[in-house]
Amino acid sequence: MRDFIQALPKTETHLHIEGALPYELLTAWDAHRWPAQPDFRARSYRYVTFPDFERILLEHALPWFTSAERYHEAAKAIFAKHVAQNVRYVETSFHLPVTGFINVPGPEIIAAIRAAAPAGLEVRVFAGMLRTDLGGELRATIDRLHTWENLAGVDLHGCEQMPTHPDTAAVWAELRAAGKITKCHAGEFDGAARVRDAIEVLGVRRVQHGVRAIDDPAVVKLAADTGTTFDVCPISNVGLQVVPTMAAHPLRRLMQAGVRCTVSTDDPLCFANSIVEEYETLARELSFTSAELAQLVRNGWEIAAVPAATRTKIIAEINRLAGATTEAQP
Repeated sequence: MRDFIQALPKTETHLHIEGALPYELLTAWDAHRWPAQPDFRARSYRYVTFPDFERILLEHALPWFTSAERYHEAAKAIFAKHVAQNVRYVETSFHLPVTGFINVPGPEIIAAIRAAAPAGLEVRVFAGMLRTDLGGELRATIDRLHTWENLAGVDLHGCEQMPTHPDTAAVWAELRAAGKITKCHAGEFDGAARVRDAIEVLGVRRVQHGVRAIDDPAVVKLAADTGTTFDVCPISNVGLQVVPTMAAHPLRRLMQAGVRCTVSTDDPLCFANSIVEEYETLARELSFTSAELAQLVRNGWEIAAVPAATRTKIIAEINRLAGATTEAQP
């Protein structure tokens, strides 16, 4: 199974670049400040609350991400890990510049990230923002996002219980009209109603997480009927106590109900996880078969922003690997 997972040409479609900062970069920078094995990176660690998680993430990410060059250095190390795991397509988001956070122009960050992508790895960059940012100093920046040529799309992230700014639906529609992909974090720390709002009010077809939709069969059906994709992060969901254990994770039930799901790592800085480990965990703890794992990988390519010929070629490769695995089983 491990060889099969490695051989699959995988995607990663839910990755926060600040939350993916390779911890070894921090240790190499200042081993005294950043010890090699902090408690929060142990697989058994559980974050008590979302603010607890956010605090730890920011305490580690903010000192690093101070320039476009630092984004480039981190992205280069992140993408090298992807290549080593046979990941061939990545969608990653960065937090929009704001006073007191990054203070680097967005287009410079996008260029730095894209320049770090090695040959053979397709990278799409998204701008992430809080649900309330449209009502603050970032509004002028958000209103120009449709002009950022190399921006693939946008994502609402952060504390899910925040009220969504009332202008978001209109702004998201304008961005889609300009060819940008719109995403929204929903169904993680808040209930299925947030997933419904993301689909029906904001018009997104890419929900980040979405797992709490399982609490309402009508919302699960809505996601399936509208072709909405849930970009799921199982290890993150357990670490943040969105689900109590991996055995309780609703991923298989969502898939069986017709919801297209993908698998990603979310914030490897905080979870010390990898995309291969995500798949291995599904196989080991949820008894996912090679066919189910192949379907998850196929789903990633179905929604990837790549030419149709590339998609067809990669899916054919997945089908060959899945067929060979099936034939090898007694």
